[in-house]
Amino acid sequence: MTTGHNEDAGGFSAPFRVRFDEAAPDGRLRTSGLLRYAQDLAWIHSDALGFDRGWYREHRLTWLVRAANVAVLGGISVGAGLTGTTRVVGFRRVWSRRHSEFHDAAGGLAATVDIDWVLVDDRGVPTRIPAIFETTFSVPAGTLVLGRVALDDPPDDAHHQPFTVRPQELDPMAHVNNAVYADWIDEAVIAAGDPGAVGAIPRAMRLEYALAAEPGATLEGRAWTDVAGWSFRLADAAGAEMLRARLEPVASDAAPASVEG
Repeated sequence: MTTGHNEDAGGFSAPFRVRFDEAAPDGRLRTSGLLRYAQDLAWIHSDALGFDRGWYREHRLTWLVRAANVAVLGGISVGAGLTGTTRVVGFRRVWSRRHSEFHDAAGGLAATVDIDWVLVDDRGVPTRIPAIFETTFSVPAGTLVLGRVALDDPPDDAHHQPFTVRPQELDPMAHVNNAVYADWIDEAVIAAGDPGAVGAIPRAMRLEYALAAEPGATLEGRAWTDVAGWSFRLADAAGAEMLRARLEPVASDAAPASVEG
């Protein structure tokens, strides 16, 4: 079981170790692995403050990921130890933003993950964040803008990649876990002929989640490239858009990116 400790200014830290099965053929942690770590870190922090899954069941509430930005700033090899630190950096009515950082054993910043979470009730309807969160997580309400990924329409020569939702891709809410979409993006870009983009260091992946994929759903991904990187759209069989995303290199001297508003 992963345990952690509270930091000053509302932060929380916990250790992680990159498992063999979390690494790609190049021996480095996949982008999806960082999304999984950030999700786990958020729940450990919440548990430590008394908001465990039992609390959420009692109040008929849960969090859904609405947007995410992963910036991979250094290679993270299998077996590497990381320290993850997370904090809630702001919220507005029904959603909040968490900023998480992952440092290597030498203290270097290896990656950042920013996630916008929407609070929903047991009907799946967005609901106002309880007032107690403002004081417990040491963050005031702000003027943040929910993350967006703006894309042009796919060109005629965009790569088409079909997906069928498999049982092991579902989480306890019976939806495809948010990290799985990052694996699908990687799969489409590799199939389109650019495996180097998937493991480039440094790189950034930005995702905007529109709809949750259900068990057994048949989906269609489209990936296309431009001078700045790769775009990806995912839709269901009826054409409803599920996800918009970008995979791009980032300048090696760039500051860790935040979810684009």
